Amino acid sequence: MKIGIVCYPTFGGSGVVATELGKALADRGHQVHFVTYNQPARLDLFSENLFYHEVSVSNYPLFDFPPYELALASRLVDVVRFEKLDILHVHYAIPHASAAFMAKQILLTYGIYIPVVTTLHGTDITLVGKDRTFKPVVTFSINKSDGVTAVSEHLRNDTYNFFEIENDIRVIPNFIDLNRFSLKPKDHFKKAIAPSGEKIIVHTSNFRKVKRTADVIKIFAKVVEKIPSKLLMVGDGVERSYCEQLARDLNVCDEVRFLGKQDAIEEILSVSDLFLMPSESESFGLAALEAMACKVPVISSNAGGLPELNVDGETGFLKDVGDVDGMAEKAIYILEDEERLKTFKENALARAKVFDLANILPAYENYYIEVLERTKEKA
Repeated sequence: MKIGIVCYPTFGGSGVVATELGKALADRGHQVHFVTYNQPARLDLFSENLFYHEVSVSNYPLFDFPPYELALASRLVDVVRFEKLDILHVHYAIPHASAAFMAKQILLTYGIYIPVVTTLHGTDITLVGKDRTFKPVVTFSINKSDGVTAVSEHLRNDTYNFFEIENDIRVIPNFIDLNRFSLKPKDHFKKAIAPSGEKIIVHTSNFRKVKRTADVIKIFAKVVEKIPSKLLMVGDGVERSYCEQLARDLNVCDEVRFLGKQDAIEEILSVSDLFLMPSESESFGLAALEAMACKVPVISSNAGGLPELNVDGETGFLKDVGDVDGMAEKAIYILEDEERLKTFKENALARAKVFDLANILPAYENYYIEVLERTKEKA
């Protein structure tokens, strides 16, 4: 198949999933064309089956805001026509699904019908989509897609609850590449971070309010009172400076390292003993899955799709959003006993294997074929 993929080219979950999916499809022999405004962060290899088409946005002074959706639709028309794509897979409802619909209508004037699959990732539904400004566009774009997938049952249900959706939504969960995300021999790194054998706790996110990064600092402050520990904060965003100050206020700043954005996150996870994810909302929890694949148990909130990934009492623990005391208590419970910690680590890896890319990739391939067969009469 010749597949067009539209995504945000950032470190966010939807961009990561879209890029890793495209790379895996290319490895399977499909021709994959990425269409976006920058080269995706994880599109870091050369392959005869991978192509990147940049979307250039006009800076004409008439526009107060660059018309990215129009530029994307025009670029999609060009790529579909001249690369003879079979299907478009757009990640994130707006503006990608709406731009794909516009491109599809334009392509009909050339006698071309291009099926569009839209994957919903989370904030496009739970935050942006509920904004009254965008709700009609989101609803329309989902209903006009030829196929729709969601990364968790919770997100699927939220979409039906928030919008008047007539389309069927197929749940295809996020995945992990176990060839990349696995325990690496990084003992020298661990000794540098924790020279006295302290436990290493880690958090990765984009430091937005919804991630509740301040709770991570508060949880750690309680844990370090009982268990000698270090905290690695990976990522960057608007909440970072507040978290840095909070660590000083709680007198744990010497035990906390802010590492900023990191590409080789699997190396950091390989030296970690526990992962904290106290998010207010998570459609799936891809960062937690990456941790579990590196044998790191997870203490998380029970929000969104996290209970579908993190098995309470086996791979870690689930607590209510904001329950700092409860999360700290469970973190101490896991870390205070070496045999218990080992069991949780083994369970985390076993759970991660369920979401191995090798298991999830065929679901996408089969869904593409299903959509193509269903829309054959329109082509």
